[in-house]
Amino acid sequence: MASKDRLGKASEAAKAAQSNRYVQRLIEDEELRANLLAAYGAARSAYGRMTNGKPAGKALLEDRKLQAELRSAVDSLREASGALREGPPKRRRRRGGLGRTLLLITFGAVLAVALNEGLRSKVLDMLFGAEEQFDYSSTTAPATPEPAGAGV
Repeated sequence: MASKDRLGKASEAAKAAQSNRYVQRLIEDEELRANLLAAYGAARSAYGRMTNGKPAGKALLEDRKLQAELRSAVDSLREASGALREGPPKRRRRRGGLGRTLLLITFGAVLAVALNEGLRSKVLDMLFGAEEQFDYSSTTAPATPEPAGAGV
């Protein structure tokens, strides 16, 4: 009779867990589980550093690794609690849309500029200004060749 009573309580607990949205999120959301595991690992490591013989207050103030582990645990818990508050991530399936259209237009423009020399020069002129043609004229006189035998 006692085993039947336990079975009934276990069944009720399972039904309650199935209807609990937080338990469902924990089951379905891999990122949430990863954040909770990271928080647990960092907190456990921090606890190990705090109980290594130093007074806890001194360890908190002086141990940089302990501070980093506690910060990591807090960050992971913050991300997990934010994910629980927001609800399950919405999965959107978009076929096309504005982003894809912009990507195709950009790809086409880059391809056109790369393959067409006239278009490329126009784009470069627009970006950097027209290329100026200049003639180089030296301000120094050209060296005159020395007559043969003058060097000795």
